Amino acid sequence: MTLILLAIACLSIVTLSYGGLCAASPFGNCRKCRGMGHQLKTDRKGRLKRGKDCRRCHATGKRIRVGRWLYNRWARIYRAGTDTRPEVSR
Repeated sequence: MTLILLAIACLSIVTLSYGGLCAASPFGNCRKCRGMGHQLKTDRKGRLKRGKDCRRCHATGKRIRVGRWLYNRWARIYRAGTDTRPEVSR
């Protein structure tokens, strides 16, 4: 029984930590370009040069975290479901 409680405690700590990270810093570095906004290429002499803009992050170098994306989706659905404005009859 104590092993199960330990597992539950560890999972809840990890979940709360990730939730805090998503609240404090909703954007993380892009995994494809590693936060640079573009890929690095080498020319024929072996020197590094700037490649094309990253298509995944649109050359910003930042992506929204999964937890923050889920929270934004949940909040949007909740706001749409609890809209208290009266409807206009046509």
